[in-house]
Amino acid sequence: MPRARTTEKWKELTPEERRERRQLRRAKQRDDNIGRAAKMHAARLRMEAVSQKGPPDLRPSVYIGCSGWRYWKWRDSFYAGVPQEDWLEHYLKRFDTVEINASFYSWPTVANVQAWRRQPGKKRFVYTVKVCEHITHVKRFKGTKTLIRDFGLIADILGEQMGCFLFQLPPSYRYTKTRLNAIVSQLDPARRNVVEFRHTSWWNEEAYGAFRKAGIIFCSCSGPRLPDELIRTADEVYVRLHGPKRWYRHDYSKSELATWADRIKASGAKKVWIYFNNDNDAYAPQNATALRRMLGRVSFPV
Repeated sequence: MPRARTTEKWKELTPEERRERRQLRRAKQRDDNIGRAAKMHAARLRMEAVSQKGPPDLRPSVYIGCSGWRYWKWRDSFYAGVPQEDWLEHYLKRFDTVEINASFYSWPTVANVQAWRRQPGKKRFVYTVKVCEHITHVKRFKGTKTLIRDFGLIADILGEQMGCFLFQLPPSYRYTKTRLNAIVSQLDPARRNVVEFRHTSWWNEEAYGAFRKAGIIFCSCSGPRLPDELIRTADEVYVRLHGPKRWYRHDYSKSELATWADRIKASGAKKVWIYFNNDNDAYAPQNATALRRMLGRVSFPV
């Protein structure tokens, strides 16, 4: 069914009908993730001869992009006049990285990842991949070491196109020493791992120290009711900008972006990852472009 017709049918539904359809779709995705994870496990076992000693040594020191690129609401602004089939090409002309969010909801297949690898063509492009909620929200890091290794196959397929693995935990996931140990002990040190918390209890020195020792990147967040600061626990820093007052709807001012630019410059990090997740009204690509200009002439240590 054409996208326009699907959109019209969606508009005809009541809020309750939309909510019910979303719930049914999410339930199906969660059921499907179990089977998809099993298939990737089998694929990893077949490919175990392909060993990766560590994350690729990428050239640029600053990567700035958006949390996703396929937003229907951007069609009249960022993608104005661009046919939908050319949206990715349009995004590729402006950014050299993207944070894939779809992988959070649906565990990717090997074919999905191979398609990601082909999409940029000859352009040097890097993906950060958000880890499936089957690990972070359903199992909540309980007995997930094998699942994490299986998901890591994505990095082996992407090769030099692989950036970070982003593990996002739910707001109800409060800090405990047991949970901290579960995270640190299960993450694969051969990958570039980033962990994003949504509960303020994780902003503490014990968590920072454990992350530093394991080389895990603590995700710095700009979001409602979260500490507004840059945390560095590794040679690289990772920043997600959701909006300090309202999730996904904030248009960052020049002064707000300048504050983050100053923090990043002062961090001493060797590599910086920044993704804007304020997709409403296409603020994300606008703000990402503005911050990139501010950091364009910054030299980071090698």
